[in-house]
Amino acid sequence: MTGFRNEFACFDAIGLAGQIRRKRVSASEVLEASIVSIDNLNPRLNAVICKFYAQARDQLSSLNPDSPLYGVPFLAKDLFAEIAGAPLHEGSEFLRGCYHSTQDSELVTRWREAGLVLVGKTNTPEFGMKPDCEPRIYGCSINPWAPDYTTGGSSGGSAAAVAARMVPMAHANDAGGSIRIPASCCGLFGLKPTRARNPLGPFYGDAGSGIVSEHAVTRSVRDSALLLDVTSHLGAGEPYYAPKPTSTFLSATERDPGPLRIGLVTETGGENAIHKDCIEACQKAAQYLTDLGHIVEDAKFTHDAVAYHKRCVHIFSGIANWAIKDWARRIDKRISESDFEPFTWFLYERGQKISSGDYLLIVQDMQRHTRDITRFFDQFDVMLTPTLMIPPPPLGYLNADKKTISQAAERMMSYTFFCFIANGAGLPSASLPLHWNEDDLPIGVLATGRAGSEELLFSLAAQIERAWPWATMAPRISAVL
Repeated sequence: MTGFRNEFACFDAIGLAGQIRRKRVSASEVLEASIVSIDNLNPRLNAVICKFYAQARDQLSSLNPDSPLYGVPFLAKDLFAEIAGAPLHEGSEFLRGCYHSTQDSELVTRWREAGLVLVGKTNTPEFGMKPDCEPRIYGCSINPWAPDYTTGGSSGGSAAAVAARMVPMAHANDAGGSIRIPASCCGLFGLKPTRARNPLGPFYGDAGSGIVSEHAVTRSVRDSALLLDVTSHLGAGEPYYAPKPTSTFLSATERDPGPLRIGLVTETGGENAIHKDCIEACQKAAQYLTDLGHIVEDAKFTHDAVAYHKRCVHIFSGIANWAIKDWARRIDKRISESDFEPFTWFLYERGQKISSGDYLLIVQDMQRHTRDITRFFDQFDVMLTPTLMIPPPPLGYLNADKKTISQAAERMMSYTFFCFIANGAGLPSASLPLHWNEDDLPIGVLATGRAGSEELLFSLAAQIERAWPWATMAPRISAVL
């Protein structure tokens, strides 16, 4: 057992499932190795905020040994994903001690059917409203690469746990970059699927007018692909429909995509400059892609990126307002400013000023911009941009009091400028860990495709991963010995 604890961090999820299937190690040994890693590393990283060790041990006997990911330890982000009997706080004091889930979310049911073993929940900012992971209720998650810097967010706890090798992959969701931002900051692969690819039921059908997507952060491309294969079938009553893939996503990772036309965008059209490290990451990616036989050309957006970006603030104001009112209704609790963090309350109050008609006008404008965004793919197969405008910033970068909250909101939206394009338009988009700067901070590069083109993105990402592997790189705080 001690020997396998040393080996555990070397395997991705598919690798672990293969070891169990070939009886080289038992599912119980894999689970215990993950528990040891969490217990050893979490005191330094604060990534896991709720542990299900006893339930996970009991769960092994109820899982199907023939399922594709049988015995693989997995962490759920404490946002949207409901696990029967477990508390759900979504990073907010408002829910502390008030709510335990009465049933599994549909996505959780599909994880169990795939054989995943749920060992805990991960940290997230309040209602996922910020691209960091520093909630008042649980405190900051720490980046395993650089403890003084952000993990990104809002799936920062999941990203820290996967980067540190506590588990090979973990749940993440994305309303404005919350899969891809922490993937970039923590040196991971993070794909936001096409709108409606994964379910939000039974508690929600839609979140934020279709901008929220569910999936995961992973070390390997193939893990992300297989997980999407097992979770993404269409459920009854879903408000949107994702185009059906022509094959499995996993099989897409096993073949090269053929020569592609890739448009590289490194200008925002606004006043904010992109940091040189993020430009360098894109230039490196462009060279990689050229070496693989793809055509990479400098390109410009086909939409008004600045005007589109301004709509994002209003959408998030509406989401914050909805989230608080939704929970107040579900738990029958009075709304009070003291229960919420300043940034969340700032967005809530902005949302209070938006009428129902105003909100529908914002959605109308977003949808109009989407038509302009998709014209980019009349010329190119893939849009390549920086994931973020700057390298991972220090902890506290987005902290603010009432006097400075507007400036913090501007920093937030500027920092994540490129990510929201895919959310508003419902497109698949993946952050690839292709660069580390002189400070050894990970810098992601964002590849975005047409709606329904996850197969193409998985194929392209896997092709790059085979040529320039990244999963062997480990941060300074990790289970790798």
